[in-house]
Order: sequence, then C-alpha cells, then structure tokens
Amino acid sequence: MSAATTTTATTTSVEILYHTATFFSEVVSQPDLRHHLFSTFLQRLPSTLIKPLNSASQTIENTISTSYAAASLRSIEKLLLSNSHNPFSSFLLSLVHYLHHRKIDASLSLLDVFQADPSLCRQEIAPLLFQELFLIHFAPLLEWYNVRRSNILSSSSLNSDHNSDDQSIVSNTTLLSKMSGDQASALKDLERDYEDLLDENCRIFVDYFKRVLRNKDGDQVIVPPPMVLLQKRKSADKLGYYDEQKIKNQEFESTNRRYNPIWAGGDRSVEFSSNRDKSLSKFPSFLPERVSPRVITDQRSSNESETSTENDFGTNEKLSDCSSSDSEAEQKERIKTLALFDSRKITTRKQKQPLSLEESRRSPHRFMEDVDNVLGGGKNAPPKDFVCPITTHVFDDPVTLETGQTYERRAIQEWIDRGNSTCPITRQKLSSTQLPKTNYVLKRLIASWQEQKQGSAHSQFEVMQAKVGPEIRSVSPNSVISQATIESTMSELRLAITDVCTSEILREAEIAVLKIERFWEEGNMQLEMQSMLTKPPVVNGFVEILFNSVDKQVLKATILLLTELGSRDGSVIQTLTAVDSDVECIVELFKKGFPEAVVLVHLLRPPATSLVEMDLVDYLLAGVGNKEHDDSKKMCMDPRTASLIMLGDIIRSSSEARLAEIVRSIVSTNAVEIIVVSLQAEQVEERIAAVSILLRCVLEDGKCRNIIAEKAELAPVLEIFVRVNDAERFEIVHLLSELVKLNRRNLNEQILHVLKDEGTFSTMHNLLMYLQNALQDQSPIVAGLLLQLDLLEEPRKMSIYREEAIDALISCLRNSEFPVVQICAAETVLSLQGRFSYSGKSLSRAILLKRAGLDRSYRAFMRKDKRRHNISADDQDMKEDEKAGEEWERRVAFALVSHEFGLLFEGLAEGLKSRYEELKSICFMAATWLTYMLSVLPDTGVRGAARVCLLDHFVSLFKSQKNTEDRALSMLAFNTFVRHPEGLQGLAPHMKDILKGLRELKKSSTVAVEMLKVLSEEHDNSAVWSSEGSELHLIQEICEHTKPVTSLAVLHSSDKLYSGSLDRTLRVWVVTAEGIYCEQVQETKDQINNLVVANNIACYIPQGAGVKVYSWNGSSKLLNQQKYAKCLALVQGKVYCGCMDNSIQEIDLATGTIGNIQSGSKKLLGKAYPIYALQIHDGLIYAAGPSFDGANVKIWSTANYIMVGSLATTSEVRSMVVSSELLYLGCKGGTVEVWCRKKHSRVETLQISSAAKILCMAIDANQDMLIIGTSDGRIQTWGLS
Repeated sequence: MSAATTTTATTTSVEILYHTATFFSEVVSQPDLRHHLFSTFLQRLPSTLIKPLNSASQTIENTISTSYAAASLRSIEKLLLSNSHNPFSSFLLSLVHYLHHRKIDASLSLLDVFQADPSLCRQEIAPLLFQELFLIHFAPLLEWYNVRRSNILSSSSLNSDHNSDDQSIVSNTTLLSKMSGDQASALKDLERDYEDLLDENCRIFVDYFKRVLRNKDGDQVIVPPPMVLLQKRKSADKLGYYDEQKIKNQEFESTNRRYNPIWAGGDRSVEFSSNRDKSLSKFPSFLPERVSPRVITDQRSSNESETSTENDFGTNEKLSDCSSSDSEAEQKERIKTLALFDSRKITTRKQKQPLSLEESRRSPHRFMEDVDNVLGGGKNAPPKDFVCPITTHVFDDPVTLETGQTYERRAIQEWIDRGNSTCPITRQKLSSTQLPKTNYVLKRLIASWQEQKQGSAHSQFEVMQAKVGPEIRSVSPNSVISQATIESTMSELRLAITDVCTSEILREAEIAVLKIERFWEEGNMQLEMQSMLTKPPVVNGFVEILFNSVDKQVLKATILLLTELGSRDGSVIQTLTAVDSDVECIVELFKKGFPEAVVLVHLLRPPATSLVEMDLVDYLLAGVGNKEHDDSKKMCMDPRTASLIMLGDIIRSSSEARLAEIVRSIVSTNAVEIIVVSLQAEQVEERIAAVSILLRCVLEDGKCRNIIAEKAELAPVLEIFVRVNDAERFEIVHLLSELVKLNRRNLNEQILHVLKDEGTFSTMHNLLMYLQNALQDQSPIVAGLLLQLDLLEEPRKMSIYREEAIDALISCLRNSEFPVVQICAAETVLSLQGRFSYSGKSLSRAILLKRAGLDRSYRAFMRKDKRRHNISADDQDMKEDEKAGEEWERRVAFALVSHEFGLLFEGLAEGLKSRYEELKSICFMAATWLTYMLSVLPDTGVRGAARVCLLDHFVSLFKSQKNTEDRALSMLAFNTFVRHPEGLQGLAPHMKDILKGLRELKKSSTVAVEMLKVLSEEHDNSAVWSSEGSELHLIQEICEHTKPVTSLAVLHSSDKLYSGSLDRTLRVWVVTAEGIYCEQVQETKDQINNLVVANNIACYIPQGAGVKVYSWNGSSKLLNQQKYAKCLALVQGKVYCGCMDNSIQEIDLATGTIGNIQSGSKKLLGKAYPIYALQIHDGLIYAAGPSFDGANVKIWSTANYIMVGSLATTSEVRSMVVSSELLYLGCKGGTVEVWCRKKHSRVETLQISSAAKILCMAIDANQDMLIIGTSDGRIQTWGLS
C-alpha cells in the first residue's frame, strides 16, 4: 500500500532545541495563546481527566503569571507522569520541564504530543513548529499531493472552461457547481490520504527527532527515515495513474525556495513538460481549507501561463527543460536546499527584465497586470488559505465547516439562507445549518500576516516602479530631483552599512554608525532602511561597535539604532539574544551611564533571575528616579518606563529575603512617591509594574500605604482592570484592599468612595465578575473589597454584591482541604472590623482585650504606635474618627451575622476544629468579635445559631488556655450568652470550671467580676464543700503494686499519673473521667520512697542517702549524697528536698548547686523529726512536718525563703496536695483535712479509710479526682464533685 522515499536532509539536536525553545517562549510569554491551547486540549479530554489536568494547568498558569514555585511544579509533575499517555499531560509536562530549564526533556515531551495527535498539533497547537521542524522533510509528499490534485482539477469537465479565450470573470459559486461528483469524491479521497500520510510521517519523524536528542555525545550517525508515500488510491484509478517516479525526475522549486503552507502566495501555476495543458498549484496547506476556487477559475491561456511561469521563476526556460538537463544528483540537491532553507536568509531573486515600450503598446493592460503581480503577488499576496473561496477576499470572520472547508461567515450564512444545505465545494450534506465558532487560529495567523504585509508594502512599490521602466513614471521635475536624492541617500547608506559590517578600522565603522543614525533621524526612508538594517550581519556589526568603541556619541547612537530596530522587528531581538555576551555587553553599558540602554535590555526580555544576578536593582532604581532623558522622545519607550517595568519583573520573581532588601532600598531612596506617579502612565505595562512594586512595598513595610494613599490617583488603575490578565487583576485588587487599611476610618471611607465612584466602568460590577471566576486563594481578598464597597451606604435588604461576597468568604472558610485559603478568609473577616495601626496591622485583638477589661495592653500599644510614627491628631478629630469606626463596625457586623441566619458562624466553627494553630487563632479572634457584637446589635434571632456553633469551642478554650489574654477573650465571647436562659443552660455542665477561671481573672478584669455576680450566689472564696460531714464517693480502687505505694505524681501536660512503690517499680497511668488504667511499667534498681516527674526525667528517693535523677532512657545519677531525703517537689528545673533532719533544701538540676531554705535540727532523744510532705504552688512552699511551734504545715516564699504563713492543724500530716483553692492534708488514721488555701482555715475533714495509712496523694489536672496511695499497695480514685 505504501512506498518509501528517502530524504537527504538531516536535523541536529541544536536545531530541534532551537525550534522547540522558540515555541515554548511564545507560549510562556503570551497568556492568550496559553489559555487557547489549554482550552483546546481540555475540549478533547475524557471526563475522568478534566479535573486533575485542569488543576495542573491552573498551577502552571499561576507559576508563570506570578512567581516561580518549584514545590508546586514538582507536585504536579508526578501527576502528569502518571498520565503521560495523554496529549494534554505530555504538553503540560513539557511546560514543567521548560520552567525547570530541562530543555531536552521539554522537547521530548512536546514530541510525545506530536506522536499522540499529529493532526491536532499541526492545525491548532503548534502549526509554525510543524512547519519549521517537520515540513521541510516532507517535500516528496507535498509534491506527490500537488500533482495528484492537479490531475483531478484538470479533468475534461473543467478544461473546457479554463482553456477558453474568454477572460471575463465568472462567479466562483457557479464554477464550483460545475464540478462533477467523481471529482468531488476524488478530491475528498485525496484529502483523506494526504491527512493520513501527514500523520504517519509525522510519527515516524518524531521517533527520528527523539533519537537525535538522546544522542547527547553525537557519537552515532542517525540517518533520517524514509518518506512513506501511497502508490495507488481510488482517485488515481479514476483520473489517471500517477507514476511516483515523476517526483524524482521533475524539479521542485517555490518562489522563496522553501515551501510554507501558511504564507503561500497566490494561485499561480507551474507547467510540467508531460502535459502543457495541465498545471500544478502550490503545495497544499494543512489548514482546514483544501481547495481554492481560484485554482479552478483563474486559469489563463497558454501564453499567459507561460508569462506567469516566467514571472514566478525569473526565467523563460520551461521546467521540463531544466528537468531534462539536470542530473539526478543536482535534482536531489535542489530538494535538500529547499528543505533546509531558512526564511530569515532568503536570497534575492533574479532581476526581472523591464517591460519595453513596444510591448507596453502591444498590450495596453499589461501595466496594470504587472502592478497587480507586484503588489498582490510574491510574499505579500494573501495565501490561498487566507482567502474565502466565495468572496475571494481575505477572511474577516472565518468559520470551518464539518467538511473541513473554511468560508467567510457572512458568505456561507447567505449560502445557507438561500436554502442550501450542502458544502459549496465538496457538495457534502451538512448535518446542521448552525455555523460553528470562529476559527481563531486562522484569524490570528491572518492578523500576523497583515502586519508583515504593511511593513513591506512601500518597498514592493519601489520594485514595481523599477520594473515598469522610466517611460511609465511621472515626468515632473520635482519627482526626478526627489528620486535622485533618494537614490543618492540609499547609495550612501549601503556604503555605511558595508563599513559597519566589514571595516577593520574602528573609526570608519564609528563614522558609518553616525551616518546611519543621521539618515534614520531624517525619517524619509525608515521602511527601506529597516529592511536593510535588520539583517543579522548588520546587527552583529552594531554589537561589535558596542564591544570596541569608547566614543560616547557613537555608543549612544548604536544603542538608539538597535533599540528602534528591535522595537520594530523581532528578528533583531533574536539575533541579539542568540549570544549571552551580547546581552551582558548592553547591560554593562547601562550600568556605565547610558540610560538609553535600559530600553534595549527591556526589549531583550532576559529572565528576571538573570536580572537579579546582574545586580541591576540599584541601577534600575536610579533610572526610575531620573527625570526624562533628552533623547527619550526619539525612542520607542522612555528609559524610566523600561526601568520600572524591569524592576517590577525582578520583584515578582524574587525570594522573600531578596524582596525585603529591594523594598528597603526603595523606601530608603524615597522612590515610592516617584513610582506612585507611574500609576497614571500611558502604557498599561508601566501601570501594572507600578502596582506590583507598590503592593510588595506595602506588604513588606506597612508604612508605605500612607504615602501611596495620599499621593496616588486610583482612577487610571481602575481603567486598566478590564484590560489585563487575571494575575494582574488580583495584584490591583490586593493593592486597593491594602490601601483601605489606614489608621483613620474616615480616610478609609474616602478611598472607598473613590473606588466606587471613579472610573469609566463600574468597579463593583468588575469585582463581581472577577470574583465569580477567581482562584480560591484570591477570592477572600476580592470578596472583602467588594463587601466594603457595598457597605459604604446603609445596607439594603438585598444586594447581589453583598450576597456573593459573603458566600465566597463562607465557602473559603469551609474549604478544609486548603488551610491557606481558610486562613486568608478568616483574616479578611477579621480585617472588616476596620481598625488598624499606622503600619496597617489589625487592632482587633487589642480592642477586644480592652472590651474584656484588659485595657492596659491596648493603651500601651497605642502610645507606642503614636510615638514610633510621630502621629499627632486633634482630640476632636480622634473622637469623630472613633465614632465613625464604631458605626462602620456595627454596619459590617450586622451584615455578616445576618447573612443566611448566621451561616458565617458555621464557617468559623469549621476553622476552630482545625489542627493548624494559626487558623484556630484567627478564627477564634473573628468568632469572638462577632459574638461580642451580638450583645451590641439588635437581636434578630441569630444568637441561638452562634451559641450552637461556638459556645462549646469558647468553653473548651477557656478551660484549656494558660494565656490570660486568651482566657479573657473567651470570657468576653460567652458573656454574650450568660444573660439568657438558653445560654446559662449551655454553660451549666461547665459551671465549676468557669467559676474557677472567673475568680482567677477578677483581679485584672471588671468583666469577670460582673459575670461572677451573675453566675455565683456567693462572691467570696468560700469552699465548695458542704458543712455536713459526708464521705467522698469512691470511683475506683486498684492494687497492682505488691508493696506500699510511696508516691503519686500527676504530669498535667499529658494527663498522666506516675506511681512509685517499694516494690522497685514505677508505673505510668492514664487518667480518664471513668478512672485510671496502667499504661507502662518501669523497673528500677532501688526502692522508690518518694517520686516527682517532669517531661524527660523523674527524681526519686532511693534506699539510702541522696536523690536519684532517672532519665526515661534508663540512665541515672545521684545528687545531694550528704542528706537523707524524705520528700521531694520539682518546679522549673529545681528539686526541693524535705530531709530527715527537718531541713529543706533547693537543688538546681542544671548546675547541681544546693541552697538551704530551712536549716536542720539535731535528733532529740535519738528521735528524728523529718519533713513528711512538700508541695510548691504559686510561688509558695508548703512543708508538713512535726509541730515544734504548734504549726504542722509551714508556708515559705520561693522568692526569698521567708516563712509567710502556717496551718494550725493538730493532726500528724503524712502527705499533702494543693489545688487552685484548697489544700488536702493526708493524716494518720485515714482522714483527709481540707483547708482553704487563701484564708488558711479548715473547711472539712473527710474520712477515707481506717484500715491503711495514707502515704501519698495527687489531684488530676481538672481537679475532679483525688488519687490516694496507701500502705497496702492500693491506689484509690475519689470523686470531688
């Protein structure tokens, strides 16, 4: 079925990498192109892959649009590798490799896309890359197709019309209707064959290119694969068999010596010697339209065909003559030259012979025909794929039908409106008369071609004038003089260019540059000059001048010329960026005092990371601060503008540390005020750069917002909101939201009014549209700004802006999969309170603490803020501002809590459940603020929703928090509920803990005192024990130690109980509401007579002298070996020992130093008087021992070791434990005395047991259970409720 034709053109890895790098640079630099490609791929994805690959594409889009994020790229790279068989996955993977600077991997992944779907790649994804990389190898295939199509179109049914002498213009539609059914079917088969062959050969060459790329060492010779061609098809059988050997025996050539399907010229034809009446059109396009009616209608007589052929090829010789005279090797060489020819190096065609006067008289219309050929032919002629076959005009709104044919929308719509339901060319019936969407790929190519055509129109007219001869031109004396002047100037210019390119004398080249600059400034022939000066040798000559010249005027002129040329022709930029040293040279010139060079550096678009490495920040800042340069009006861009744009690029891609340095430089040089002016610049790019820089300055140094808010004109920023991409829109919104965080509420509202009222478009409407499509991490900030604008006036009953904004905030708060989004939403809710410091930090916490009665920190913060920033304001102004702030706070809080009957409280409760401390803290603050505001706002029934969602969280935080301020905020929150029966009912199960906490807070908070009055019938420190003697309720009794339990210790940080015994074991117990259970047993070498524990160590008294420090890893050491200890207490790295000789000592575990608190006494009558129990609580030492002075329990201060009190008990105390309000003394006879810790008075005596001695006691962290160790090895748990 197929035959192979070998190709001689080889491709190197450098060429492959060059073409793919060009494609990637276009994709990365053009957001619109990137979005179109993503959308094209997504439309063809199966439903199961849409969500993950769409998420991956958004991550890549964010990385390209904002800053390089290696971690996010690495995460999606794994996802893409797992779906590498999919074209979209391969395409995204190629972008990831490119962003990681892995050029070979990026190219290989891109080739995978071509292998998976060649048709999609060459038509929509990368048509130019296909042309540059693949099509140059497909010359035999293209010629095969061309000849076959010519055979079909030149059949007898059409020749009768084309070979007639009638030159009148016939309707294209009429001629198309004359095409026979066999012809249409043959064309359709040929098109299908051609598409299949393109796909097959494309996949073959993908494998070839991959082998070339993987041959890194170049040690293998990789031969291009043979071309696969069809031998026969049905169409050939019908319209004549085509001999494949003709391709080898006929010369193939195009007007620019390289076939380009997209930029193909008009419908000129080429004759072959085998059939003088048949003609071949140019090679086919791979765009949807295949057959142009002009091929059918514009056939000329044989004489005109000869003329056309002569004009196209510049010779009177027929192709058949060339073919017969050339050897086969020469023919192959021509094909090779065609395939490898680069469009930037097109050689000049043969000079056409001028038209003689006699010939002009003989053919009166030849002049106009030649003008048409010059202005409408060649490279400026519209490619046939750009021309509608019905209107014969360039497409304005192209649509591609299901048959693959492309038409102008108006024309094909009129065709359908007349009752037709078939394709005009193929006559295939259409399944639907509804026209598809515009073919934007084709439309973009047409726009690009039109731009190129405009640039070369003038030079083509010059060619036309030279062609028609002097007898046709105007004979005006002024025209003759002007023409002579132009020719003289052009001659001088050519000599100057030659000197720049070839002269080895530096001064000659410098003079030539100055001449070229003078010619350029005169501006008479810039189009002609541009075409000559943009050639790579000329550009390289200019670069040599930059490297070698020391003349400032010459250097300045060279920079100006390169800048102007680079701004008009991208090939100049490509030439300059091809060599890194060229870019470095231009950068060095900028550093050395040539401000014009910064514009050229900007045009070269070096990566932002390279700019940072070049240490350009200080120079760019100097450029931003410079006044307008004298020559800036001659340039395409002001150097100050270029400096600002490049500085913005650097800031967007800098690390946090580097960004802080840049912001400090900007602030220290007072550049903020200068950058603010650029918000009104003419160029959108400059305004966006100013927004980016100012935003980073505000985020790094909050004081900048005050300067920006005072100086900035915000209307120009609002104007460009609809003209920029999403990433730039978010930067605008982020900056505006930061500008309304001033320390004066009235100033914030003034800015909000400006944002709401100024600008051509409605700011609120634009924000609403953007919010509906914004990314999750951007939504909270957009929603916050939109909500503030809506609440400027008194809130209406209904507002779509308010509803959408609050819904977005709640949605983000509930998005537990992305804690960063939750944090951003909670911060936005909290910032809506509207109170900020001078640096823009929220004052919510300080204000809430003030309302909770802890106003000392608030006053200290405000004094420090005023002193630091030298804030001075009139008292009357401050009062008015405070009043405005309170009014705003009520307005915002009412809108938030009233939305959907308190739905926001559910979102905040979701955040309070998070395991992330930062999120919990911010949600706690926001919930506290809104709950407090419920006591200020009129009750609309949402207090119940807040109680259900938040009350348990507030109580839990109040009980668990050690920080006084956090406990005070919790108290402020549930204070809203204590005055209502439902709230009191919810607090009832926790009343004991709440009362205890309130008593601790009442010294510092008046709110705590007021709550105590509501919650407690007694307002002093009376104990919770009843006066009637009642025994404790025994919860549990365990006997796991085989010998007496000598010590109990509770580690409050982990709710663990530790017990020591004479059976040489240390047991670890877990304390629960139902009781305790043993979790771990540690064997010790010594009996444990007393035990204290910390997080990492345990200290116990062994059998004998000293105190043993035992680590949980098994190591131990002995301290204080001179004393026999009886009891221990451990606080903050210090061990307190009650000794057998009635002394009390303090041992520092870190240093081993020993201090005496109470000196020991000698034995009286051979009897020892030890310290039986020792406890440390709130800076006091409680020591129980024998009564020499009527006090068995003495109280010492840890600060100065002075005795500050005692308990006058007559019982012999053997153990002791201290709670927040009470002391429990374990006495002989199995009784426990309960004493008030503050009044030093006995409250109750409880009978525990009379069968065994109480050796030790402990109380749990919640002070709900009393745990007792007895002499018979039992551990008892007693309930205190």
